[in-house]
Amino acid sequence: MAKTAAPDLKNYMRRESALLIALLALAVGFFGGVFLGVYKSGPSIQGMPGGVAPAAEKELQDQIVILEKETRQNPSNVAAWIELGNAYFDTEQYEKSIQAYRKALDLKPDNADVWTDMGVMQRKAGRPQEAVKAFDQAIAVNPKHEVSRLNKGIVLLHDLQDAAGAVRAWEGLLEINPTAMAPGGVSVDQMVQSIKKQPPPPAEKK
Repeated sequence: MAKTAAPDLKNYMRRESALLIALLALAVGFFGGVFLGVYKSGPSIQGMPGGVAPAAEKELQDQIVILEKETRQNPSNVAAWIELGNAYFDTEQYEKSIQAYRKALDLKPDNADVWTDMGVMQRKAGRPQEAVKAFDQAIAVNPKHEVSRLNKGIVLLHDLQDAAGAVRAWEGLLEINPTAMAPGGVSVDQMVQSIKKQPPPPAEKK
């Protein structure tokens, strides 16, 4: 029987699903550099070099107007709330994106992708604790949801300086997919082993 190839985390979620990526490092000297990015797993206007092209921005704004009207007229339309959240996401309107995702999740809370997207928005809005809670909700909905586990570890390590928590999150991911790779070609196992090799922080003097 042929061995099934491990899924690529870049393509694991739908186009609108957001992904935090640790490409090299989280602190000076860790992995030899510092780089942390936030990207969608598919085509993303936000992630393009040089910002949003004027034509694309106009198209997004037109889409937002249509979706805002649709959600006002049909507030139980889950798909419209999700798409509105995605449009706000791409235009970096973090709070509006979070609120749209909340509306969608109030109607249909078992969507791990939306929980993950909201977690990314919470993190970008400066609320890493809320981001972790959202990723935990995604994991509760779907324990095999790889991207939420990857994201959780990144936020714990980079934003909350919780290396042990990051290791636990990523080891949980490795239990699901031992060959999990973060976008950029860095293996999750490599990240875990690199953290474990770091010397413990100096004890605070009392």
